[in-house]
Amino acid sequence: MCQPLKSFFLGGGVVCPRGFACHFSISVIFEGSREEFFPTLMAWAQESGASCEGFEIANFAGEGFGLRATKDIKAEELFLWIPRKMLMTVESAKNSVLGPLYSQDRILQAMGNVTLALHLLCERADPSSPWLPYIKTLPGDYDTPLYYEEEEVRHLLSTQAIQDVLSQYKNTARQYAYFYKVIQTHPTTSKLPLKDAFTYDDYRWAVSSVMTRQNQIPTEDGSRVTLALIPLWDMCNHTNGLITTGYNLEDDRCECVALQDYKENDQIYIFYGTRSNAEFVIHNGFFFQENAHDRVKIKLGVSKSERLYAMKAEVLARAGIPSSSIFALHCSDPPISAQLLAFLRVFCMTEEELKDYLVGEHAINKIFTLGNTEFPVSWDNEIKLWTFLETRAALLLQTYKTNSQDDQCALEKPGLSLHSRVAIQLRLAEKQILEKVVASGKAKRLHFQQQQEEGAPLPRYEESDIALLENAEADDKLPIILRKLEEEDEEGDDQAAVEQVLAQVQQLGHGGAARDLAPLIVNGDEFEFLNGRTFHYLSISLVRPSFHGFVIGAFLPTNRCRLLAHCQSVSPPTAFCLSIRSLSFT
Repeated sequence: MCQPLKSFFLGGGVVCPRGFACHFSISVIFEGSREEFFPTLMAWAQESGASCEGFEIANFAGEGFGLRATKDIKAEELFLWIPRKMLMTVESAKNSVLGPLYSQDRILQAMGNVTLALHLLCERADPSSPWLPYIKTLPGDYDTPLYYEEEEVRHLLSTQAIQDVLSQYKNTARQYAYFYKVIQTHPTTSKLPLKDAFTYDDYRWAVSSVMTRQNQIPTEDGSRVTLALIPLWDMCNHTNGLITTGYNLEDDRCECVALQDYKENDQIYIFYGTRSNAEFVIHNGFFFQENAHDRVKIKLGVSKSERLYAMKAEVLARAGIPSSSIFALHCSDPPISAQLLAFLRVFCMTEEELKDYLVGEHAINKIFTLGNTEFPVSWDNEIKLWTFLETRAALLLQTYKTNSQDDQCALEKPGLSLHSRVAIQLRLAEKQILEKVVASGKAKRLHFQQQQEEGAPLPRYEESDIALLENAEADDKLPIILRKLEEEDEEGDDQAAVEQVLAQVQQLGHGGAARDLAPLIVNGDEFEFLNGRTFHYLSISLVRPSFHGFVIGAFLPTNRCRLLAHCQSVSPPTAFCLSIRSLSFT
């Protein structure tokens, strides 16, 4: 049951733990407006070796400050680079006045974002900090839910975002209470500038600064990733597109290429990643109306008390899908992913259909058709799964206290605060996705009912149909097997394994992708799915020929990264996976 909002709020949008005397207002205030410090930021960037030509900082109505082109910039042209010495990172925090506390505090060691927040506050309070030209240009407050008034938060009640918002309040308040006590009592904090002034507003500001700006970059030796604040680059606003920022380890700098052609005086945008509007609102403080990646969450699972649970769980496991998980319903068409389609097909299977996928002819190969819309299990199975999805989405719509028309009317009311508007827009967007799923489910159900009534032949999977799987868009199909290693080869040469896989990729028609691979980092690590099966992953970076940067690999679930090629075996624990992706700063 949700905790009443009044237990979180003290008034004025401020949250504080019960029984704790919070102190309010920012301790360090700079004289002058944020805009007045932009020239100093640009001068500091130029002195530090950053690129400063071809753009300027400007104020854009409705979007706030951003970068504006002062000349024509071509798509994929390298126009912005920021050297490491300008970045505020977890590593720079370790080497700062915060270092002694970091070495002994487990929370700081485990939570890089908290470390960055305290690092930011310490440098803000230090008149000699090398990062002051950057810190002075940060907003004085934010539009994250941490700054919402109680009535503004009420617009989020019944939305999927509300629990994350309340958790954000609770966690921020708890962290402040903990570090307030640590700063006052721990022997390593005697030289911290926060000892004499550390208010809740200070911490709320620092948390929001980090939350809206933090990004992952590789450490200096490239062995792992760390969190960083990237001055100047973080002035760019978001639009739909692809990730165009990477890290050049050779020159030790963050680099950004143009997302598209820009004319002089155009605003320069970057793509923040495939975030939902709920994530944008909670972590970035804005709602993006044209979000091509918006989605709502839906929790589904096979009940362990169901008679066919063991069989369904086994089929799902062979497809690399957990028997219980949180899936996404998308604003795009179709509104469900290949993984969710596969789950629903198994969820709705009869005993005979399950046997066919477990021990029937071509059972192993048929597993890989589960997420392919071209190969239904049966007409009856399709009718069941789309009926289930239609009903489930309709039930989720009923949990809201308002309907879409109510929200549309609310948005037309004069005098609506920015935060209230954003909250209502998010609430409406969730409903519109669910309404689309209901309509899509109904249309699919009627289509397959017609197929069944007309006695239409069911498409059958043949070996030759493998081309349908590997030539399709990565988001639309389940992964296919490219290579499986025997147990005795598990300790073999990773580079040789990658070369063999790349050769197979080339033979299967992905030669262009293989040829485009530039400098690589090959990483092997274990990744454990929710169902307990362990896979061995290889992650490979992709660098566009025109992009002279360096991109690191990452270990991510199949449904979290957009791949040019994705190959996965389902036989644990010696399966290898190849992922080709650009670094996502999310």
